[in-house]
Amino acid sequence: MTPLDWMVIVLYLAGMIALSVYLARGQTSEVDYYVGGRNLPWWAVGISTMATQSSAISFISIPAFVALKQGGGLTWLQFELAVPLAMIVVIALLIPFFRKLELISVYEFLELRYGRSVRQFLSGVFLVSRGLATGVAIYAAALVLSICMGIPLWATILLIGAVTIVYDTIGGISAVVYSDVIQMGILLAGVVACVWVAAGAVGGLGEVFSLFPAERFRALDMSTGFGDSGTPFWGFLIGGLFLYVSYYGVDQSQVQRELSAKSLEDTRRSLVFNGIARFPLTLAYVLLGIAASALYLHSAELRAAVPDDQLDALIPNLLLLHLPQGVRAVVIAAILAAAMSSIDSGLNSLSAATVRDFIERGRELPQRQLFIMSKVTTVVWGVVITAFAFAVGSISDTVLEGINTIGSLFYGPILAAFIMGVLSKRASGLGMTIGVIVGVGVNLLVAVAFSHIFWMWWNVFGFVVAAVVSWSISTFAPASPEKVAGHTLSESGLDISRWLPWYLFLAVYFLAILGCLAYFNTLAG
Repeated sequence: MTPLDWMVIVLYLAGMIALSVYLARGQTSEVDYYVGGRNLPWWAVGISTMATQSSAISFISIPAFVALKQGGGLTWLQFELAVPLAMIVVIALLIPFFRKLELISVYEFLELRYGRSVRQFLSGVFLVSRGLATGVAIYAAALVLSICMGIPLWATILLIGAVTIVYDTIGGISAVVYSDVIQMGILLAGVVACVWVAAGAVGGLGEVFSLFPAERFRALDMSTGFGDSGTPFWGFLIGGLFLYVSYYGVDQSQVQRELSAKSLEDTRRSLVFNGIARFPLTLAYVLLGIAASALYLHSAELRAAVPDDQLDALIPNLLLLHLPQGVRAVVIAAILAAAMSSIDSGLNSLSAATVRDFIERGRELPQRQLFIMSKVTTVVWGVVITAFAFAVGSISDTVLEGINTIGSLFYGPILAAFIMGVLSKRASGLGMTIGVIVGVGVNLLVAVAFSHIFWMWWNVFGFVVAAVVSWSISTFAPASPEKVAGHTLSESGLDISRWLPWYLFLAVYFLAILGCLAYFNTLAG
């Protein structure tokens, strides 16, 4: 790291804090702090939602998977298959209710529909799982940045944690959203810089593609995921549909952002944007992996620097060995950007769920008191997740490898609570609570006793089991009429047909992605 590199990084971090101070002007309530006064533009909300998906782990691990991992290559693109289809479900069935009720915490819907106990139970599950994931995200990003920046791991953990806490606490969701927009731009600049340097070193983009092993172009693995493959098409498509509907539709870290747009129409626009833009973004990561693969084959120095058991070292060492000063700082800033874009939304949503679901609990408290309490809670959660990042240590590899699988234990059952509440007048709080518990229990049983089943299927199993159990119990103990009125699709009178052309477009876009992957398969021979 040269003085120029440090100057670029310091200016970037200072700019993020200055932006949050600017955006904090005029904030006086928790509505301002947590949902931006419901006045944020749809394009910023859409970019911010996508930026959250582009973590530092993605920046490092996707290219390594494409370039070097055994059985890797372009099969990673199957992760994106279900996103456009998931957006249709979220836009049609979930978001209209949340916008109509003017929620801040998505779990408020569960109290209106089932009762407070269901709300606090599932909000508590969210707090534990998201707190764990956010702490791991800090550790993972810090581990990479400590190599890139040549400073101790503890220093990078403190750097990421402290800066994120400061700008998130000052500016709230507005700072999260607008900083994510800037961070997405820096992230893409970092990808372009790495691809440009790698292509120049091997003789151009044509040479980059010619050096990429043909078998790694295979993008479709037409297996089921029941023990026959580690990258199964049907597991990604069906399991991924349930996972993404749950993530975009009922996970507080995402929905809170969607509730910040100016209107229901703007929220829908932001989700359509994500349904369209996620695949090109992943293609950019894949292109970086292809370019890094070519440089890896071309450079003996880079091959020597990447241990066989640490393939994620590919991009950090490409950065250190081949990027000039200044440009190197842009890429490091891109990794920082990717890290903080994931952490800031998690931190803000943890604070929102804590205040709304456990501290406030529907009580009429002075807005000034709630506003201050919101900021204090953000600081407390920031300290907790940063401290946890220090404690991750030797368990980090296991957690990082399994973080998505852990989420899949819960995503399906939690989604069932919302979908059953919207579609069924009969679903009751008792039935839903037991259904969620049994759904998670079945997923744990599958994980332990049937480990050959691809983990994305757990999202389906958990949903189906929770829905069936809750329906069965609710037959004998149905929901009271006041818990149903206005909170189900048939009771609400919501019009879901106005966006039918966009639903059709997203379905066609899904087919276009599938066709793109099929074309890549032809390149594999």
